[in-house]
Amino acid sequence: MADMRKCGIIGTGNVGAASAYTLAVSGLFSEVLLLDADMHRAEGEAADIAHGAALRRPCRVHAGGYADFADCGLVILAAGTNQRPGETREALLGRNRAILQSILEQLTAVNRDAVLLVVSNPVDVLTGYTLELSGFPAERVIGSGTVLDTARIKCLLGEKLGVDSRNVHAFMLGEHGDSEVAVWSSANISGADLDDFCLAAGIDDPESMLASLAREVTHAAYDIIERKGATCYGIAMAVRRIAEAIIRDEHAVLPVSTLARGAYGIEGVCLGLPAVVGRSGVSQVLDLPLSRDETERLLASAHKLKTLMEG
Repeated sequence: MADMRKCGIIGTGNVGAASAYTLAVSGLFSEVLLLDADMHRAEGEAADIAHGAALRRPCRVHAGGYADFADCGLVILAAGTNQRPGETREALLGRNRAILQSILEQLTAVNRDAVLLVVSNPVDVLTGYTLELSGFPAERVIGSGTVLDTARIKCLLGEKLGVDSRNVHAFMLGEHGDSEVAVWSSANISGADLDDFCLAAGIDDPESMLASLAREVTHAAYDIIERKGATCYGIAMAVRRIAEAIIRDEHAVLPVSTLARGAYGIEGVCLGLPAVVGRSGVSQVLDLPLSRDETERLLASAHKLKTLMEG
């Protein structure tokens, strides 16, 4: 029986460790379990977080083996390998698929009831691999998708317009990567038309400004990695937001990576789509009205991901 108050994280690199910290202090879980190929690192990260126990809500943080994952309600997959010099993206995907296969063989031997949340990159393709290799139902295999990208566009647009980013309603959809799509046709500021709000804010060329912000979001990870070597805090907060929706059974609409089954004319590939997320994972995908250009770009993004998976 899965315990939704127990979260397991496999992979304690930058993203896994930051996610572990964020979830341990969130109040969502009574237990956070860490596992890594380098168990000394997992033990060190667990101890570092656990030592602050007296300063936060009760949550046991510790390292363990696969047997300890038997009753985890949520398992986060943050393991993977970095690209080697001169290595193709397809070769990297092959190595990460092999890592995933080893992990999932051991995980599914003890737990077939958890919700699986994939965070490793390239997240959409690895979510598809996880779905294929685990044999779990599609609703319980999700990726972090474009949740972080959507947070980024809300942040940047809020700064540009001088409003709280939580009042900016806009999505980035498709691949968590270069082919992602900014959906401006249905974007608004607390119900106010986005173009009208831009003009009222003194922006004479909203189209150019929005295109520039979308490019900034697409290149955000590259810029951060160039400056500090890795991204970890933003994605960790995205992981926490998805975990909240699952553990609290919120039925929140989040652009997680999920298997497309006809939505927007897309079939058989995982990508960031506006999905209703609750305790059982994804219950449905919303059909947002998209412009013709947005639809074409989303279909192109899906085609790119399907090609990568098949390759």
